[in-house]
Amino acid sequence: MRLAIISDIHGNLEAFQEVLADIEHRDVNDIICLGDNIGYGPQSNEVVLQISALKITCTMGNHEMALVDKRHLDWFNPTARESLLKTNDLLSDDAIRYIKRLRSFHVFFNCRFVHGFPPDSALMYLFQASDSQIRNIFGMINERICFVGHTHDLELITFDGNKVKRFPLYMGQTDLRTDQPYIVNVGSVGQPRDGNNNAKYVIWDSTENIIDIRFVPYDVDAVANKIISAGLPRMHAERLR
Repeated sequence: MRLAIISDIHGNLEAFQEVLADIEHRDVNDIICLGDNIGYGPQSNEVVLQISALKITCTMGNHEMALVDKRHLDWFNPTARESLLKTNDLLSDDAIRYIKRLRSFHVFFNCRFVHGFPPDSALMYLFQASDSQIRNIFGMINERICFVGHTHDLELITFDGNKVKRFPLYMGQTDLRTDQPYIVNVGSVGQPRDGNNNAKYVIWDSTENIIDIRFVPYDVDAVANKIISAGLPRMHAERLR
């Protein structure tokens, strides 16, 4: 089984389409999305409708959560809140209906998929979790691998029975051990924050027991200009570059 795991597209249609094109050449059986398809970028509506049309299984991110329940808007900083409110006005009824149906997590193929932190949080960041919390989570969930997004940064966390270990992830393949559990942060398609502005996603090969970290170039300047033209916060355009 080869799964492509994508996350944090954030209305960046160009990045999303380039990632889909890359996936087409990778002999992938299925695609799973970890949420935050909206906000920041200029084409949230188009991204959501394409995910829906392609029947990509998707979890709810914190940006979707704030759209569904406006009380969560207080969780965001002022600039992100402004972007979300403007994004809400750009979404069609079909897109909003789709977002409201999203679940907080999915379990497939002995893997758990959640936006922020297992078992089902869309709000908690991976870097906020202490080693003791991570040990407890590994003891709580049945799945050997959990895929998360939310931080927009690639990371691998494992537990050898004694110590929690954290590693950065880089472009290319990483072997996983079959006798250890993992949390894999798959980075961001639409707004990476790891110092490299290529779109990021991960392919999990359950047969070979490897993850393949994909870096996909796209037209960053075109998206940045669309953000500004749409009247969205300029900060989110500059952050792409």
